[in-house]
Formats: sequence, C-alpha cells, structure tokens
Amino acid sequence: MSNQIEAEKRNHRKLGQELELFTSMEESPGMPFFLPKGMVIRNELENLWREKHQKAGYQEIKTPIMMKQEIWEQSGHWQHYKDNMYFSHVDEQSYAIKPMSCPGAILIFNNKRRSYRELPIRFAELGLVHRHELSGSINGLLRVRSFTQDDAHLFVRVDQIESEIDKVLSLIDEFYAHFGFEYKVELSTRPDEYMGSKEIWDEAEFALESVLKSKGMPYQINPGDGAFYGPKIDFHILDSLGRSWQCGTVQLDFQMPEKFGCSYVGEDGKLHCPVMIHRAIYGSVERFMAILIEHFAGDFPLWLAPVQAKIIAISDSHIDYASEVKSQLESAGIRVELDSRSEKMGLKIREAEKQKIPYMLIIGDQEARDRSVAIRKRKEGNLGVMSVQAVIEHFSEEINANN
Repeated sequence: MSNQIEAEKRNHRKLGQELELFTSMEESPGMPFFLPKGMVIRNELENLWREKHQKAGYQEIKTPIMMKQEIWEQSGHWQHYKDNMYFSHVDEQSYAIKPMSCPGAILIFNNKRRSYRELPIRFAELGLVHRHELSGSINGLLRVRSFTQDDAHLFVRVDQIESEIDKVLSLIDEFYAHFGFEYKVELSTRPDEYMGSKEIWDEAEFALESVLKSKGMPYQINPGDGAFYGPKIDFHILDSLGRSWQCGTVQLDFQMPEKFGCSYVGEDGKLHCPVMIHRAIYGSVERFMAILIEHFAGDFPLWLAPVQAKIIAISDSHIDYASEVKSQLESAGIRVELDSRSEKMGLKIREAEKQKIPYMLIIGDQEARDRSVAIRKRKEGNLGVMSVQAVIEHFSEEINANN
C-alpha cells in the first residue's frame, strides 16, 4: 500500500502540472504541449544524446514527417501497421505521416553510391513520429500519439554485425548508468506475422543471442515479440520504486534493405546488400521524461533541473544586488530565477521548496554588503555564506560529478 501511495505522489501527470513542465489540451488530444521548464529538461536530454552519439561515431540526420504512401507499402509498414497511422491527401497523391523513421534513413543511404569502406554507416535521428492510439489508452507522456523517437539506423556488412551490436549495447549501458538506472534484458524472437524467410530469422536471432552471451549479459527470451522485420533486444529499466519500463531496443533487419534495393560496392567490386540495425535508447524522449519525473519524484539532479537556483531578496533594498548576482550566474550558464516579491521570507522559501528547486540563494544586508550569498540546499538546509564565484564553482563541481 505504501508503494502505491508513493507512486501516486510521483505521478508524472500531477508533477508535470505542479512543476509546469507540460500540459495536455483538448485541441490536440494525446499530443503534449511542452512548457518552458519542460523544454529545459527535453533540451538537456537531447544535448546529452547528441554529445554521446557524436563521440560514438554517429551522424545526425533529419527526415520528413510525411512521405508518399508507396514508401510505407514498400517498407511493410502499410501491411503491418496502417491501422495505427495517420494519412493525408495532397496534389491527388496519398501520403502517410511517419510512425517510424526507418524508411527515411534508408532513402538517405540510397541517396548516393556506397563503398564497403564507408561501412558501418551510423545515422541517428530525433524523429518526430505519430501513431494513432485509442483515446482510452492515452496517459500523460507515457502513452501519446505524437512523440520523438531517438532512432538510429546502422548499415553494416555481415561481418560487422556482432561488433556493432556489441558497441550499441555498451552505449545503452553508458546512457542508463548516467541516470543511475539498473535494467533487465529480453531477446524478443520471431512473431506470428513476419517478413522474410525462417532461415534469415534464425540467423538474425543467433547473431543477437551470441553477442549477449559474449558480453556475459543476463537475458530472458520473450518468444514471438520481435518486430515484423526482425528480432530485437529490449531493455527494461528499473526506477527508484523497482518498477520496470521498456525503453531501449536493438533490432536486426535483413529484410528492409533488400526491399529498398540498398547496396554497397564490396571489396570484390560487386554490389552487396547491407544489413540494417534499428536502435533506440530513450525509446521516446517524452516517455523517458515521464519515467525520469517519477523516478526522481520531480527532484531532478542539478544538471537536469529546469531552475537550478532561486535567488531570494529579503527586502526591496537587496533587489539591485540580487539582480547583479542573477546576471553573474546566468553568464556562467546557471539557470536561475529571482524572487523579488514583497512577501514574507517563509512563504518565498516554502514556494521554492514546493517547486523542488535544488538551491536557494538568500540575500540580506550582510550578503549585499559583503558581495556574497547565503546558500541553502534542498533537503539539506543551510550550507553557509559563499562568494558568487564560489557558488558557481560549487554548482560546476556538482554538475560534473553527475556527468
């Protein structure tokens, strides 16, 4: 029962409203509106994503949100997924709004002639996708109709499959460790409705399983839950209440590159078809945010907090110096707000606590005279008086320790 009460306190929809992160509106059901503070968290997640992917040798791409119906028929999405898709009709031509980004990545791969020397090619995309979910299943940011998948599509030679999947698994582990998440792994095998031959599926399942075994990564088999085009490894992260959330996925696909006639010139001078690895780590940025809100109960680590410090001026006579402090902190890249209202100190402190702001910087006569601030940390209390430069260094150390 206590776990249920704790889960309700952490409910991301409730905290999303209280902390002014996101909202839902009848004008666009199932498609969230992100408020300024929510955008800070989104941007921090996307900045981390870009930084880690750049280091891991990925190239970022962006593909159109809407493509002609024939593309989705060619990819197999039409046959397997059309009931969940949105459509449009332009210039007497049928279009579909993308539910996934893979066909766009393939079109970019096919945009020019490729050589075996270029492979592996790792395309990464923060792709906005739309899927028609039943209105009764929509749930805050956890289940929505419009969301951003942190997709990547890797085009590899057959001899590169295992080494590339090994690198992907290491990158996923690095991401989850960054947030302090433990996770469980499942290998999802051929579903009842699948594309291609049983032999190719067996080969793909064997490749995924052998990488998991060689890494010594414990896993369970999830029979029949693979994607229609290939088997996958699914990652289930465990939050602070021990709840499991399916986020990351790695899928091996021999089918789609063949359907789209993908090729590269091999060492032998002949054309060969690459193998495609589909992969996501957050799963969706929106859903991952919902999990983080509940995992941290809105008490975000300093690097992720929408407002990192609230400056509280005790009286009107301290506002000028408090504004100077705000400018100095903002110049150092710290996200800060100034509470200059003519309200009682107790109320200002309580409101900052309720907004779950990590630090309060209080300025009175002594601080204004000494060009300092009295620093107070959420849940820990007073840390004493510091110079503004010392506060900047203190924040920087804490952020670097998390990163």
